[in-house]
Amino acid sequence: MEVVTVTNKYNGKKLNTFILDNLPFITQNTLYKLLRKKDIKVNNKRVNTNVTIHTGDIISVYISYSNLLQIVYEDDNILVVNKPTKLEVTGTNSLTSLVHKKYDNSSFQYMPCHRLDRNTTGLVLFAKNKTALDILNKKFKNHEIEKHYLALVYGIPKKETLKMEAYLFKDSKKSLVYISDSFKKGYKKIITYYNIIKRYENSSVLDVQIETGRTHQIRAHLAHIGHPIIGDGKYGINKINKEFGSKFQQLVAYKLVFNFKTDSGILNYLNNKTISINCTF
Repeated sequence: MEVVTVTNKYNGKKLNTFILDNLPFITQNTLYKLLRKKDIKVNNKRVNTNVTIHTGDIISVYISYSNLLQIVYEDDNILVVNKPTKLEVTGTNSLTSLVHKKYDNSSFQYMPCHRLDRNTTGLVLFAKNKTALDILNKKFKNHEIEKHYLALVYGIPKKETLKMEAYLFKDSKKSLVYISDSFKKGYKKIITYYNIIKRYENSSVLDVQIETGRTHQIRAHLAHIGHPIIGDGKYGINKINKEFGSKFQQLVAYKLVFNFKTDSGILNYLNNKTISINCTF
C-alpha cells in the first residue's frame, strides 16, 4: 500500500493528476483499474471516481507490487526488470523502491547495476547479493556486458554503421548536455556506436551501443548528427514529435549481452548469455 498526503500544489486538483504525478510507477490504465475496484481511499473513504482533492487529504492506494513489475529474467543472483517510462531507476517511488517492496523479505536489498533515463524504457539489471553486485559493477566498468538500445530517429543516417566520437558537457543547472566535435574545457569524451536496423520513408530504427555512459549521451549525440530520437522533448524537434504523435522518446534498452573476458566467479554461467525483450518501432 502507498500512502501520500496532498500538498498545496494539488489543492483543488483531480485525484488522477495527483496520483500519476506522485506515484509514477502507476500507469493510467492501472489507475483506472484501481478506481473500478475501489482500491483507492481518500481520507479513509473508498472512491471509484476522479474526485477533487484538497491540501492535507490522505490518499491510500492499495496495489500489488508484483503486478507493477515486469520481470524479464530472474535466478539466484540477478534480476532483470523491464522499466516503464516516467519512472526513475533510483530514488523515492522509483523502480528500485518497487523492487525492494516486492522482495522485502530478502536479507540483501537488490541493487541496480546501471541506470536509464526517466523516459527511457527497457532492461535494468539488479544484483541479488553483494558478491553478484561487485562482479557486475566490475564487468560493466570493463565493458564485458553489452547494453543495446533501439532508437527510432528522424531521417536515415548516410552510413550503415558508425563509431561516433565527440565531447559532452553536462549543465546540471539546466539539466541539459551539449555536444562538441572537438575538445573544450569541461567537456568529456563520448563514444557511441549505431547500426541501422530498419529504414522508413523519413525515419529509421538504430541499434545503439555506448562505450561511455554519460548523461543523455545517446539522445544528445544522435541529435547532434542531425537524427534526433522521435518523441524526445529535450533534444528532439517538437514539430516532428507532433507529426509522429510521440509524447515520449522512442528509445528502449532492449538487450543485454554477457561477454565475460575474465573469471566471473558465481556468475560464470551467464557468459555468452543474451537477455532481451521484443520491441518494434
